[in-house]
Amino acid sequence: MIELQGLSKTYRSLLGGRVVPALDDLTLTLARGEVVGVAGPNGAGKTTLISLLLGYLFPTRGTLLVEGAPPRTWVERHGVGYLAELVAIPGHWAVDAALRRYAVLAQVPAQRVPERVEALLRDFGLADQRTKRVRELSKGNLQRLGLAQALAGDNDLVVLDEPTHGLDPLWTQRFRDTVRDLRRPSRLILIASHNLDELERLADRVLILHLGRVERIVAAGAGAMPSAGVEVAYRLALAAAHPALARVFPGAAPIEGRQAEWRVRGDLEALNRGLAELLSAGAVVTAFAPEESRLESEFRAAVGGDA
Repeated sequence: MIELQGLSKTYRSLLGGRVVPALDDLTLTLARGEVVGVAGPNGAGKTTLISLLLGYLFPTRGTLLVEGAPPRTWVERHGVGYLAELVAIPGHWAVDAALRRYAVLAQVPAQRVPERVEALLRDFGLADQRTKRVRELSKGNLQRLGLAQALAGDNDLVVLDEPTHGLDPLWTQRFRDTVRDLRRPSRLILIASHNLDELERLADRVLILHLGRVERIVAAGAGAMPSAGVEVAYRLALAAAHPALARVFPGAAPIEGRQAEWRVRGDLEALNRGLAELLSAGAVVTAFAPEESRLESEFRAAVGGDA
């Protein structure tokens, strides 16, 4: 659906004309039917990438096409569901009036607007907030209103920037259900987030940006494995300390406040060999679990000290 070829974007500072690179030589394809995550440290280029995808900015070099058309042309013809990182809705609007306006802008047929607004109010837990002014909403309710406006239409391209920001654990979980319900073969969903755990749960693959470049594209979801050679951290618990531990895992670090528990690091092959050797030596393992997700391990390896 979206093709990037050698995409680069630089900014020129107002004073002194210094050139600041934001994105550098991105080449990749984003397909219909996918949920794609975008992660990276602050300043990695996530916001610039989204602005280019929506046609708010133009590339300095390279091309970005949505089904063969410039992004702005495609968006004007087909529409897009978009949640900005900072939800900006006029504060004097009432919640239900705001959703009516956004439903009209999303080209919901006039006769279906009332029904669509009621569904959004219900689905995002805003029914009891319908008459409140936007400025009176809590941070979580404002975020849910932002999500509701982004999904007012029936768009094949959905771009969500930090969608769980401000949501409590219950609504974060409900957001996961919303994304699963949004999946369909004709739709591309792009989610930019600092929440790696959520991206691993929701995305098919995650682009890790760093200093304007795609450092890694990581398969996410159940069954995805870390890249070869990527170190992961595991928590190892034994029924009792065993003399073979120091030999098998020389870098094992005791976990403070826990008896007979250690933190061990290595790639999966090395960890499996060590665990087998430890068991053969007679140690009784009571727990062996990752301390961080696969995506967290990949992210740390990709951005290093800038994580």
